[in-house]
Amino acid sequence: MKKQSLIALLALLLFTVCASHNAAAADTKSQLIQISTQLQIMQDNMARMQQSFDERMGIMKDLLTQQIDNVNKMGTTVQNLQKSLGQQTTDAGSKVDQISGQVQALHDAVDELKARLAKVSKQLDDMQTAQQNITSPPGSQPGGASPGAASNVPQAPPADQLYNDGLRDYNANKNDLASQEFTQYLQVYGNTDLAGNAQFYLGEIAYRQGNFSGAVQSYNKVLDQYPGGNKTAAAQLKKAYALLELGQRDAGVQELRSLISRYPKSPEALQARDRLTKLGAAGAASKAKVPRPSPSHR
Repeated sequence: MKKQSLIALLALLLFTVCASHNAAAADTKSQLIQISTQLQIMQDNMARMQQSFDERMGIMKDLLTQQIDNVNKMGTTVQNLQKSLGQQTTDAGSKVDQISGQVQALHDAVDELKARLAKVSKQLDDMQTAQQNITSPPGSQPGGASPGAASNVPQAPPADQLYNDGLRDYNANKNDLASQEFTQYLQVYGNTDLAGNAQFYLGEIAYRQGNFSGAVQSYNKVLDQYPGGNKTAAAQLKKAYALLELGQRDAGVQELRSLISRYPKSPEALQARDRLTKLGAAGAASKAKVPRPSPSHR
């Protein structure tokens, strides 16, 4: 009887232990399932986050690439604009130089025409003198002068011939010979209409030879002694250039502004504005009111 009770007790104990073990195993399995489910959820979340991150990074890369392309295009556009502006500036300078050359050629043609007219006038005077000589009594001179009076006067080439010779030699770059001819013209025909032109070309010859101080003096004579001549604006322009060559920037700029004020519609004023622009002094040129310089200041 005791033996059976002991077996029954052992069986009950074994059953209790097994039941407890099964319960613990079931609980552990349930926890493992929960952990596995949470890990899966976390992995899914991580995958979605990675996908979202990759998509956003792709978008940012595309935007960055677009911005880089835009910057490159802007850089190319700026370079093209700079080239275009540089070309326009060069073309404008070339046009100004071309206009200057054409104006100078026109002045020379007018000078030559004046010289030819003076030659025709001289021929008419000679014809009139010859006619008077024919009608005068033998042995007398026109105007009552004695026959030997004219022989004491130094002879010089006619005005038109002397001026044309000087202009021809100037255009042929025979500077020394042209200088002698223009100087002689001023000595003999200093009161004629072309005297101011001859003085201007003396300044041009000095400028060619790099004698900028001498050029300024010659241009000043044009401005002071022949203010109504057709070389006045050109003389003031070239005087300004000579002063700039001498390093006298302020004086050169003042002459350019004075030229624009005195002859605003002349081709020389166009050249003066272009030179002021290159000197960086164009902004103040339009505001400055430069009085007409007096001879005492030259």
